[in-house]
Amino acid sequence: MANNNVPLKQMPEWKALEAHYNKISKTHLRELFTTDPKRAESMTVDELGIYFDYSKHRATQETIGLLVGLAEASDLREKIEGMFTGEKINVTEGRAVLHTALRAPKSATIVLDGENVVPHVHAVLEKMERFASRVRSGQWTGHTGKAIKNIVNIGIGGSDLGPVMAYEALKNYSQRGLTFRFVSNVDGTDFAEAVIDLEPEETLFIVASKTFTTQETMTNANTARDWALKALKDPAAIARHFVAVSTNAEAVSKFGIDTANMFGFWDWVGGRYSMCSAIGLSTMIAIGPENFRAMLGGFHQMDEHFRTAPFERNLPALMGLLGLWYNNFFGAQTIAVLPYEQYLKRFPAYLQQLTMESNGKRVTLDGTAVDYQTGAVYWGEPGTNGQHSFYQLIHQGTKLIPCDFIAFSKPAHKLGRHHNLLMANVFAQAEALAFGKTAEELKQEGVKDWLIPHKTFEGNRPSTTMLMDELTPAALGKLVALYEHSVFAQGAVWRVGPFDQWGVELGKVLAGRIAPELESKTDPELKHDVSTNALIRRYRKNK
Repeated sequence: MANNNVPLKQMPEWKALEAHYNKISKTHLRELFTTDPKRAESMTVDELGIYFDYSKHRATQETIGLLVGLAEASDLREKIEGMFTGEKINVTEGRAVLHTALRAPKSATIVLDGENVVPHVHAVLEKMERFASRVRSGQWTGHTGKAIKNIVNIGIGGSDLGPVMAYEALKNYSQRGLTFRFVSNVDGTDFAEAVIDLEPEETLFIVASKTFTTQETMTNANTARDWALKALKDPAAIARHFVAVSTNAEAVSKFGIDTANMFGFWDWVGGRYSMCSAIGLSTMIAIGPENFRAMLGGFHQMDEHFRTAPFERNLPALMGLLGLWYNNFFGAQTIAVLPYEQYLKRFPAYLQQLTMESNGKRVTLDGTAVDYQTGAVYWGEPGTNGQHSFYQLIHQGTKLIPCDFIAFSKPAHKLGRHHNLLMANVFAQAEALAFGKTAEELKQEGVKDWLIPHKTFEGNRPSTTMLMDELTPAALGKLVALYEHSVFAQGAVWRVGPFDQWGVELGKVLAGRIAPELESKTDPELKHDVSTNALIRRYRKNK
């Protein structure tokens, strides 16, 4: 068992990693591959249809052993079991963390406060399936009797990023006769552009807010209500054109939504972990109940793998520990996520919330300030677009940026040479990052001396390549769960709480104070700092 009274950096396992870093940090990947011809085999895990190649990392088998030792000394296995069995590991909010129950099979038993939660999960899933099937078949009609053709999801954070990412990722599986839009930003442009070409008679809004009080979501929802009523006139129309994903039946009913069309979830589901819950209603309508169930199956397979696989063969644990290796020992501050699949264009944005809202913490679970780096910055774009944008900095810049390459052997669309060229690029980029090109090689190629420094590639830039068969609903589930659990593994070692997000609160509170000052008909007395006061006055003068 870990001794949490010992500061993390004083643990012998941490000190062993520091000593190991000092020994190998200058070793080039070229040397690592030369001295270990079987490296590509020994540093690859082939599980759940994911070929996870981490051989191009600045690490050895000894590194992995030491990282696993740190995870074990940090009680990662016990913490995983605590999450899966409903312990209230979200200590600042006194909540269990059971997003894994959202994708558990109907036969599973997960007890929380003396009650099996799995039947409740499946009751909501079945209600979602009935509703989704009615919308997809045209049986659900709007107030004037017309079938629904447009679905607009209104949410923010996890109530938006998961659904929009999943829709874009699985668009090839979607019912193309339906149009899907997603509104999240309180900036009115977001709503205006989302509905600009839609007919109110054929439009269904899904309002996703657990409390039905989220400022941005309810501002957009009220605007949507006004937009619909301007055309439909009758307030009774709201019940045919709005449904809610919420737990606040009173507020939902007051809005005009029939509570029979309210889809609930639970306080043990965090927003950024909620795409498998009723928050995924728009996803289910888009891809259909059968494909949604397949996605849940992919999630569950990765859940079980994380729970049971030994850490040295455990995909989320390896991913999380390698990220920690660069974050805490090499001083890398960011990780680039580079999907070579256009359908995953919103995946990096989804991961930004998942990773940075989870582990962007400066104190441990017991409130002690950390003296080490925690969450890294995640960012990225689909390949090959990024190659003509920011790859220059990754290859030849002064910052060390570990990369996650994600690719699929089978294309969604077989068009000429497209997929072979795409895959050639992903393999080439990982190779170039790892091995680079030396001045000697350039000289042998006849490059002029003055140009050699500009064309030299240092290499030794680490990356993981994840190669999957094809982007299916199940594959997406595995991929998302992989990152979810890697975040948890890192948080367990860093001793931070990945399941709260107090850092988003202060700005909300201050905005609540400032909004009335901006809208006041008289000159309000301003009590902010001089800069904020000046900005408020400038805005009031010019608006």
